[in-house]
Amino acid sequence: MEPVLFYGVPHGCSFGSIVALEWLGQPYRLHRIDMLEDSPGFEKISPLGQTPAMITADGRPLTESLAILHNIAARGLDKGLGFAQGSKEFDELNWMLAYLHTTLHSTLGYGWNAYKLADDDHAGKAFLRRLAREKSADAFAYLQGVLEGRDWLVGDTKTVADAYFIGIARWGEDLKLFDIAKEFPGIHRHMARLEADPAVIFAHAIEDERQAVSAGGFLGHIGIDEMAPRIAA
Repeated sequence: MEPVLFYGVPHGCSFGSIVALEWLGQPYRLHRIDMLEDSPGFEKISPLGQTPAMITADGRPLTESLAILHNIAARGLDKGLGFAQGSKEFDELNWMLAYLHTTLHSTLGYGWNAYKLADDDHAGKAFLRRLAREKSADAFAYLQGVLEGRDWLVGDTKTVADAYFIGIARWGEDLKLFDIAKEFPGIHRHMARLEADPAVIFAHAIEDERQAVSAGGFLGHIGIDEMAPRIAA
């Protein structure tokens, strides 16, 4: 059966996995998880309740963005989405995904954590926002250097790293930490290139619950009840 991706809203990092699946072009389904509400049954797929998560084609649950993106990349070697394990290019892709997750995602995450504090904890919120801006500014500046003179984060074509990047780089403005166009023009150019991609346009429409036209293999959303036999297995 086709894999099912569980994606989170609002503005989850699972956005990148949707983009990567569109680039892959193979059949898949989606299940929407509102991260601000309880999602009964989801714990059977993701015990920590985090997105993205996936039921693979052979019925295995798979969690964590890096694992899911590598799964997609391995099925899209012919499209350049990833590289053969053991190659120099694979190591570069693995490194970039790790950097995006452990550095950019984590530093921007301080800004999201500010919303978890009590409303009257103004000092705590200010500290976390300042930390988010300072740390992620360094992360963006470094990535801007990586992109100088090249079109993509790794290699000569778009990969799952670019898909993951566009899902989290937008947080810089979502959290009102930066004016990316003014402060990081190189990052802005890469984001603009990706925002014009049909797969990214599709992923935005999916998140916003607008009419979405797939250029890949999207077969529609599927409910937890419909997946019950696969989950139980």
